[in-house]
Amino acid sequence: MELRTLRSFLAIAREGNVTRAAHSLHITQPALSRQMAELERDFGCELFIREPRGVTLTEEGMLLRKRAEEIVSLADRTELEMRTPAADIAGEVWIGGGESRAIETVARAAASLARVHPGVRLRMHSGNSIDVFERMEKGLLDFGVVMGAEPSSGYEVMQLDWSDVWGVLMPHDHQLAERESISLKELRDWPLIVSSQGQEVATPSQSLTFYEDRGLTVVATYTLLYNASLLVEAALGIAVCFDGIVPAGEGTPFVFVPISDMPKIPSYLTWKRGQPLSHAARAFLDAARQDQAGA
Repeated sequence: MELRTLRSFLAIAREGNVTRAAHSLHITQPALSRQMAELERDFGCELFIREPRGVTLTEEGMLLRKRAEEIVSLADRTELEMRTPAADIAGEVWIGGGESRAIETVARAAASLARVHPGVRLRMHSGNSIDVFERMEKGLLDFGVVMGAEPSSGYEVMQLDWSDVWGVLMPHDHQLAERESISLKELRDWPLIVSSQGQEVATPSQSLTFYEDRGLTVVATYTLLYNASLLVEAALGIAVCFDGIVPAGEGTPFVFVPISDMPKIPSYLTWKRGQPLSHAARAFLDAARQDQAGA
């Protein structure tokens, strides 16, 4: 299995058509078809469902697509890092994280770094903590921004100057909108929209069981708060979320009311212990440390 073959496979998966994929790769359609037939023989399974108008991926094909994207991405990153001279700080810094104002640290550090080293490019990946740690383990991310419990001993950690506050996002005309805060018990009479990301390292309050055990009613779940805010506008329910992600207050459609008996959630910049960092990644880490020192 060669990188060239995986790139060809990904081109077909992207185009959904062998002829179009061959054109994008600047090779002939018969040559590309032979490559894929050999790949299927090597794996001992069919990767495509071939139809008159194109192809779709089988279950095995979808699994290979996920792995191939990871392999090709890591190979491209490695080549870029190896070709960049130590004296010329450039390249990509890959950072993953969930929705939180803690990302502001990343933004400030990246902006500071770009002013000094314009050849550095930031690549942000949005995902929950489980996804972020999995990608760091595979070498697909340089850093993760995670909320909640401090990561395990296998990771280096820098605590950030932001702690997330749990609360409820609701319209201005909601009965609770004038409250300064509210308890979980007081939310029992209201339909709730809650996060489905299941950030186990962050807090159990992002699991359905947490709400159900307290007699709360969940009518919808979300992974992106912007989408949840549309559900709030449509009066499906009120959204349990972190403060500061969706604008709330005067001049916006929403009010944010803190939940008094849910703790603040600390946030951390983390990276895998013992994993070498590229020159660009090290420069970003220096910028993040300087940002926190001045916070």
